[in-house]
Amino acid sequence: MAGPGLGKSSLTDAVSEKMASELTILRIHGSSSLAKVPYGVLAPFTADLPPEEADSPVAVLRAVWKYFQELKAGKDVPLLLVVDDAHHLDEATANMVVDMMSAGWASVLAAGRPRPGLPQALNQLWYDGQAERIDLRPLNGDQVTEVVEHALHGTVPANTVQSLWSASGGNPMLLNCLLGDAVEAGLLAKRNGIWLLLGPLPADGPRLSDVVVKDLLRRTPEEQDALRLIALAEPVGRGLIEDVCGGAVVRSLLDHQLVSESSGRHSQLRIWHPILGESMRHQVSVSRSLQLRQKLNDYLDAQTAGAEGRLRMVEWSLECGLEVPDPDLLDAALLAVTMFNNSGARLMAGHVRAPELQAHAESISARALFNEGKYREAATLLDSCWLELASDPEAPHILMLRASAHLALGKSAEMLRAESRHQLTDAGHDAAASWQDKIHHLLEMAEAGDHEGIGTVISALRERRAHDGEGETLSSHAQHLPAGEAATGSGGPGPVRSRGEARASIVNEATHAVAHALLAQVLVSAGLAHQAHSAALAAAPALPALQGGLYFFNEFVLTRLVSASLAAGNWESAEHELSSHPAEGNAGAATFGGGIQMLRGLGFLRQGQLERAYQVLLPAVEALRINDPLQQFRFGSALAFYAAARLGDGAQAQRLEQDLIAARHATGPGSELLAEGYAAAAAEYLDRKGSGLAKLRELAASEPVAVQPGIRMECLILCSDLGDRTVIAEIAALADAVEGRWAAGWHQLAQAWATEDADLLMETAAALEEAGLVNLAREGYARAGAILDGAGERRRARQAVAHREKCDQELGERFRESPFVASVPSVHLTRRERDIVELAVQGLSDREIAQQLMVSVRTVEGHLYRSYVKLGVRRRDELALALPKK
Repeated sequence: MAGPGLGKSSLTDAVSEKMASELTILRIHGSSSLAKVPYGVLAPFTADLPPEEADSPVAVLRAVWKYFQELKAGKDVPLLLVVDDAHHLDEATANMVVDMMSAGWASVLAAGRPRPGLPQALNQLWYDGQAERIDLRPLNGDQVTEVVEHALHGTVPANTVQSLWSASGGNPMLLNCLLGDAVEAGLLAKRNGIWLLLGPLPADGPRLSDVVVKDLLRRTPEEQDALRLIALAEPVGRGLIEDVCGGAVVRSLLDHQLVSESSGRHSQLRIWHPILGESMRHQVSVSRSLQLRQKLNDYLDAQTAGAEGRLRMVEWSLECGLEVPDPDLLDAALLAVTMFNNSGARLMAGHVRAPELQAHAESISARALFNEGKYREAATLLDSCWLELASDPEAPHILMLRASAHLALGKSAEMLRAESRHQLTDAGHDAAASWQDKIHHLLEMAEAGDHEGIGTVISALRERRAHDGEGETLSSHAQHLPAGEAATGSGGPGPVRSRGEARASIVNEATHAVAHALLAQVLVSAGLAHQAHSAALAAAPALPALQGGLYFFNEFVLTRLVSASLAAGNWESAEHELSSHPAEGNAGAATFGGGIQMLRGLGFLRQGQLERAYQVLLPAVEALRINDPLQQFRFGSALAFYAAARLGDGAQAQRLEQDLIAARHATGPGSELLAEGYAAAAAEYLDRKGSGLAKLRELAASEPVAVQPGIRMECLILCSDLGDRTVIAEIAALADAVEGRWAAGWHQLAQAWATEDADLLMETAAALEEAGLVNLAREGYARAGAILDGAGERRRARQAVAHREKCDQELGERFRESPFVASVPSVHLTRRERDIVELAVQGLSDREIAQQLMVSVRTVEGHLYRSYVKLGVRRRDELALALPKK
């Protein structure tokens, strides 16, 4: 049992194919046109019956049995009766199927929809326990990932999978259509081995259109009209469609799961899946669409339609060539662009004609371009309209959007502030100059790492709030104002306020959110992760008042909040914050998904999970290459470069290094120094000539890094990865002043390391493992094993190695070089391990070794894994140098 497109027929086909050699298969297909004709679907088997016996149960049963015997051709093979679309069986046929099964003539596999449901006779089998019911569900996220990667034969970023899952709803039929249409249209393309979604999924592709056409052809003309009306107007009130098309038609569409109905006081109808509704709209001609619109005009009520319904009304009007008032166009365009319907937003904004509203239309078009990663075009549009909108309630959104566009193009915050101040003064916007300069100054201070200066601004904001008696944010009643209208408070229960008061409240909330988010960013670099997390959380109360505007304040704050969690070593908290973000489940994944995945990759790197980090970072970099709203591409490239170099993927590492060189300006504030550090470490892993380590040491000692303990500690950790043991004491001292369990873990490990006490190292490693810092525990066990082995305590050394191997398995690593490059205990290889390693050195594959030694491939893999750990290598090409001499 399952709704449309969930794979009932595919499943019955697969079972039939699998069982064809063991059973005689007979298929029956239910049909809506024959649902009321007794034995109608059995006509192919009863063609020889005289007309007077066509409805005789005995005669029909005898005819079907005769057909069975001919089909079996004398073979004593059981019969499997496969019934597709069993919900369309007439009652007489259903009763016969039950009788045949009860008499032992055949086993039955039936597939049908929960609505309208199976005939009573078949349902009774389940009620009586004589049949098993299996309900098919939509694919979950992991299953969609598996299907997509299998179909595309390659790596697919999480945000691409998310877009496909969201668009298809996990419906296998729709997923298959969308995949095929997107690849054929070039919208799903392979770049550097990664499948990327380069635009919105096509709703007018041939495969999806074919599904819609076939569904429509099965319906009556009245049902077809109703479906088209619902698709063109959705969401649309059920009562309205019943008034126009009739209640019986609506009930039929609901029974056949062709439309869905929302619950609540005002019941609304939609096509059963949004992508099908969009596809259906593409297939309605303009003249037919206009005819249907005129048919519905007398029933439409924009006041009760809701925001999404009003947006659809505007889109429909434009599709029909009807005039739409400019304020309605702007409201709909703003809603469209915040829903990432970028082409629709630009279309609606482009139809605005009133000169006084052109600046608002340009700002919306700019956000649509920004969503698509076209920052230069967005910046150009914003430069032309921001001064005109300096006193508008939307001004804080436009200011931040313009700043983000210019920062993405490489302009410094200091230069942007100076230019903007000059332009505001020349334009005579003295009132707006103050608060706009304050926000630009906050961006400038963040770029300079001045957390004290940002703190001063926040203190002033707090005093201002207390003086004004606000006490708490205005988010409970601050309303977004449609362009060109006065603030009357009609959008909610808030008090009536003037346009100037509305702008002032939004300015206050925007400044509050930006200041706290930027303070969090700078505090992370300063090593004050807990304070940074508190600062980011303090920005949250201002966010509701900023919802629905042009700028993505939510994402601006989220990235700083997650960075603080990662800096503190609160991996679980960071993942919770990322996974609960709306961009994980809607069209925003295409815009913000790359940045979210980059932060995940950073978390995996800091946890020591190099392979998982690499799997996440490579797709994230490709996604950021297309869309990088928060300027994370260069930092993400540096992280991926580092992971590739550590894992020995030289080709990818060199390509990512070129990305870094080409993207010198595309780095967000606060990440440039860390990007340099990871890039220097990666370069050293590639050539091992010492220049990368020297550059990293120089960076760690430089003045910009020296005043930012969080960045300095991470640079020193990278030095330790490369074998610089002189940094141990400095890490211990520095980590003591840096907040968070990650720094505390490093402090413990470095202190224990400096003592050369194996017992203390083992105790410290156990404590770190218990605290969830498995990669640090791994290093403690490794160093303890080396010390014990050097002291001749081979039994205890092997215990330390066993603990280290357990950590490696938990991290998902076969082997990785350790911070401080711990000496690997000289545990001797077994005879079997030596034989396998020697053959591997000769160039034999795992399978060839298994054949020569007459063991399983899995045995070879296991012995090689243990040998890698014992010898302190990670690849076959390192075995020759590490192999113990005979």
